[in-house]
Amino acid sequence: MNDQTSSDCASTIRPAGEDAAKFVGTWKLVAITTDGRITPWRGANPTGLITYHESGWMAAQIQPDRPPVDMAGKEPSGEEALQALHGYTAYFGTYSVDETAKIVTHHRRGSVSPGWQDRPDFRRAYLFDGTDRIVLQPVGNRNELIWERLK
Repeated sequence: MNDQTSSDCASTIRPAGEDAAKFVGTWKLVAITTDGRITPWRGANPTGLITYHESGWMAAQIQPDRPPVDMAGKEPSGEEALQALHGYTAYFGTYSVDETAKIVTHHRRGSVSPGWQDRPDFRRAYLFDGTDRIVLQPVGNRNELIWERLK
């Protein structure tokens, strides 16, 4: 492990509290909706995983519902690579939970999205739907990402 990784791990604050404990685990994406309707820009059935570790680290990936992008050669062209990333979300970092406001914040440390470092924190309102589902809603918009705990 390099010095940067070591210091990042040492500075991680483990989220504490009843709600923070409920986040721990891996969740699969069930749906992305806006105002209760399936959001079409990622297709009808996007797939994804989000993981929250008790150490305070997290990672998220969402793949749009679309056919895989074919390559004409041995390496992807710039256009092929762009098509493959279009609509794909992948990032990792730490997270914190504000149980009073019901907000989880993803503090990104890396992402496939260009310019992510200019807006490293993703704030999400959250609602636990029983013990097996969680709804995350980006603060400031009407989208809802519905996740189901993997068992």
